Amino acid sequence: MTLEGTNTWVLAEPGGRRAVVIDPGPDDDDHLAAITAEAAARNVEIGIVLLTHGHPDHSAGARKFAEMVHAPVRALDAAHRLGDEGLVDGDVVALDGLEVRVVATPGHSADSLTFHLPADSAVLTGDTVLGRGTTVVAHPDGKLGAYLGSLHRLRALCDEAAVTTVLPGHGPVIDDAAGVLDYYLTHRAERLAQVAEAVRAGINEPRAVVEHVYSDVDPILWPAAELSVRAQLDSLADRE
Repeated sequence: MTLEGTNTWVLAEPGGRRAVVIDPGPDDDDHLAAITAEAAARNVEIGIVLLTHGHPDHSAGARKFAEMVHAPVRALDAAHRLGDEGLVDGDVVALDGLEVRVVATPGHSADSLTFHLPADSAVLTGDTVLGRGTTVVAHPDGKLGAYLGSLHRLRALCDEAAVTTVLPGHGPVIDDAAGVLDYYLTHRAERLAQVAEAVRAGINEPRAVVEHVYSDVDPILWPAAELSVRAQLDSLADRE
């Protein structure tokens, strides 16, 4: 589910003394050591740690890492913070010339955030958009309606703020932000229509819906697909 693993981003303005680290990742000593080595190689100190959301593959190592480098952790969910400051939609995190704008993008999880880097025409999307494949709407915390709204919001940023690049939480960088968001929106609409058709055919149990609708997906991913199916079934029920 994490593809090649969790992408941790070390961001610093050219010539800046301090860096922002986004998603320190799991509580894995080798992974955390790699972050500090990257900062050292770039001759920057870690000033702030930000989280796109609180799922363990993004956040479990955050407190240990932050204590190692003496930096606060800022997140939407207070349970994942270290220090007094959180993050909310519209916040701007500025550090030695670097500007990171906070965009609320709930849906994958209730606390999911995207970070907009206007100087780079880029967005760091956590699990809202992946570098390969599509993401899970993690029912019951994740909500399909909120997720679709977040995709539309990010798609609008492509036009309004000339966003071209997606820096995802997993997988490779995407250089066609508008294209991948259009694909995500189309894909979600198609899957929801397939689930609705299955329900009309009398297939109502989530695992049975997965086997019917996601037959083109590797069965190893069916447990994740079931989370999305449950979110889709909830969304269909809300429409009735």
